Amino acid sequence: MKAVSPERQTLLIKSMQSTLSKLEKTYKNMIEKGSNATLAKKRLDAVKIALDSLENAWYGTEFSYEKENILEARNVIVDILPSVEKQYGNAKEGSPQKTLLERRIASIEAAIEALDAHTQ
Repeated sequence: MKAVSPERQTLLIKSMQSTLSKLEKTYKNMIEKGSNATLAKKRLDAVKIALDSLENAWYGTEFSYEKENILEARNVIVDILPSVEKQYGNAKEGSPQKTLLERRIASIEAAIEALDAHTQ
């Protein structure tokens, strides 16, 4: 993985944790409403694996997922990236939303790199 300062690592981990929290709320709301939550669950699981992968790469925490699950998580994370980039492009310059999305993109890119390292 690319060298990342401890401060940047903390920001990117917090961004991925925020994404996970957002997906947990979305999934819970969809289940409560009786909506089809398959995609939300898939994304939730992928982001959890991605977060665990980042924490393993930077903090040495345990990471014990099957290669098949890692590859699936990677594919889901890669599929999320274009929509986040599109939101970033539409956000107003200098806005807090733009900063949040910038970090989210960076955390997704770092997670992809970390997941790749687990499949080699």
